[in-house]
Amino acid sequence: MAIKSVIVLVRHGETEWSKSGQHTGLTDLPLTEDGERDAAKLRPVLDGMNFGRVLISPLSRAQRTAALAGLTGETDADLLEWDYGAYEGRRTKDIRADLGDPTWTIWRDPIPAGKTPGEQPEQVADRARKVIADCLPVLEAGQDCALVAHGHFLRILTATWLGLPAVDGRMFALNPGALSRLGFEHEQHVIRTWNAEVPSLKGSAEHH
Repeated sequence: MAIKSVIVLVRHGETEWSKSGQHTGLTDLPLTEDGERDAAKLRPVLDGMNFGRVLISPLSRAQRTAALAGLTGETDADLLEWDYGAYEGRRTKDIRADLGDPTWTIWRDPIPAGKTPGEQPEQVADRARKVIADCLPVLEAGQDCALVAHGHFLRILTATWLGLPAVDGRMFALNPGALSRLGFEHEQHVIRTWNAEVPSLKGSAEHH
């Protein structure tokens, strides 16, 4: 019997660093005013869904997004954003300038330790696999799951859901305040909806 339930991915709303393109891992920033408005616009869409489980990152930008979107659930540290180590708070163009490498991306090269140890993409994928394992019994029981988390984490989780390497998350651009759905076609794991914006969302994009 085909599973019709889905995992709904909710990326938190805009922060000052997502607006400026700074890598925002474990730094706990609040939403901007635009981010709060965008999160609140998700409520009418999510209200009609049958969530058997809602998991939320501990960081305040995700917690606040969940609250404004009308979601209550469990705080799960496995949904924390990628720990960027020495690259925390830095923009891609500045890192490229420092390294003298105009092609550098966060996805390609090892993440050095900084104030925090840093994570490599496959370490983030290990956390994503735990989250997926928590969701599967709920989906099999005919209920949906919601994950309120962060851009790069959700992109790596999506790659993991599809059976792809963690670094293939680079192919799934995801805007602040956007909704996505992961589900099934027969037994195959698929993307049902990606980076959907609720009507009147302004469509801001984060540029790493």
